[in-house]
Amino acid sequence: MGGDRLEVYRRKRDFTRTPEPSGVVAPGPGGARFVVQRHRASRLHYDLRFEIDGVLVSWAVPKGPTLDPQARRLAMHVEDHPLEYLYFEGVIPSGEYGGGDVIVWDTGTWEPVKTDDPRAAVESGELHAEMHGEKLRGRLVLVRRDGDEGGEPWMLLHKRDGHAVDGWDPEDHPRSVLSGRTNEQVRAEPDRMWRSDLPATEASVSLLPEPLPDEAIDELEAFGRQGTWEVFGRRLKVTNLDKVLFGGDPPVTKREFLAYAARIAPVALPYLEGRPLNLHRYPNGAEKKGFWHKQRPDHAPSWLGAWDNLAADEGETTTYTVVDEPAALVWAANFGALEWHPWTSRTDAPHEPTYALIDLDPGGHTTWEDLLVLARLHRTALDHLGVTARAKVTGRRGIQIWVPVTGGYSFDETRAWVERLSRTVGRVVPDLVSWEWEVKARKGLARLDYTQNAVNKTLVAPYSPRPAPGAPVSVPIAWDELDDPELRPDRWTIRTVLDRLDGSGDPFRALLSAGQELPEIT
Repeated sequence: MGGDRLEVYRRKRDFTRTPEPSGVVAPGPGGARFVVQRHRASRLHYDLRFEIDGVLVSWAVPKGPTLDPQARRLAMHVEDHPLEYLYFEGVIPSGEYGGGDVIVWDTGTWEPVKTDDPRAAVESGELHAEMHGEKLRGRLVLVRRDGDEGGEPWMLLHKRDGHAVDGWDPEDHPRSVLSGRTNEQVRAEPDRMWRSDLPATEASVSLLPEPLPDEAIDELEAFGRQGTWEVFGRRLKVTNLDKVLFGGDPPVTKREFLAYAARIAPVALPYLEGRPLNLHRYPNGAEKKGFWHKQRPDHAPSWLGAWDNLAADEGETTTYTVVDEPAALVWAANFGALEWHPWTSRTDAPHEPTYALIDLDPGGHTTWEDLLVLARLHRTALDHLGVTARAKVTGRRGIQIWVPVTGGYSFDETRAWVERLSRTVGRVVPDLVSWEWEVKARKGLARLDYTQNAVNKTLVAPYSPRPAPGAPVSVPIAWDELDDPELRPDRWTIRTVLDRLDGSGDPFRALLSAGQELPEIT
């Protein structure tokens, strides 16, 4: 019967194009569930869906459900949807029915009131529901009404009970209860899609690159001190696997570091590929002094990417390593590179940056709260300018902001733009910022370092480790995480960042196709 009820739903959709669930499989635990999705299609509305008889009986609510007992909401009864929609959060392709971004605004369980047959209650035109959600609590009532709106209009209201709140507006609570993200963030960074051919418990599929199979990590774990590792289709001789590279409790061995490099490589690759790479090597571990290595070694495997710097002067690097495949990053890690620093320009246009970089460099007297103030001010300024950008914590003390730019800019132009932006921000909090070049002259104040916008001047790559105890990682963050009281620059390590990626996705993905012209700053 559930499948028959989905006939109208299926007729409106082309499942070769849309990631929506088709209703092929609709398993789930016992109990009546509900979901409310905030859906930005041709118009913003909220989809209110109740589990009844194996499907989701659904209403589109333009102004959204509320806890306000004085509010009366229009709710348009629409076709039943499959149970898989309980967990659908993502983007429906443009041109498809309902095309737009969707978040799970609320979910939980519900109980029919005044009836043991909720389907019959819907057919009779009046449904009373006791809600047990994260946002919606207490009694909702849906009543069919006559009207000239077209379709099947109902009225939605909240009873005046112990959960009622006068003036409660759903738009004051815009975030997903599943991911904590807004519709805008889901649209800009669609980390997951829905696979209609999989069971509901498996259908939310990551859009991040394909990870390394567990079998490859098992092979690495099975080696003694060394071995020949088959990784991403390449064979690498890995040695000294039990050497400690990072202090900590417990310390991080080379074996664990290589496993991290292999797992993170598909995620980090878009920020590295096609770019010369400066390697910060620590072959004897992070507690010993490291050194910069730029020249691609003669003993490198033939498949390792390379770029010949034809403009190199005598004594300069003539050939750089280029990480154009995941195995190349594992090679770099095996070579003792604990930090990865890609150029901000690509090999096909080395004097044209693809990012403008804002480096918030704390001084000796700069507190973490001071740095957050500077980052938030940049966030506000960039938002005011309408500029797409993302921040990342450095894994040490700082915060960096990356601004993707369209082709054709010179480093002089991006450097001048960042300087104008940062000096504008600095004037708001002059007691926190110094513009002096020498560290001693800054008197412990932060520097807003625009000088990193130059050829072959680099910032640490997203997801690169840093040479410090525990192997902290430079991690991209969402803008609203600047307001998270638990945020710290070294909050994530190679042991924790993969779980974060699995749960929150990669905020920097929004930058990969967002090249833009830089607006004038007056």
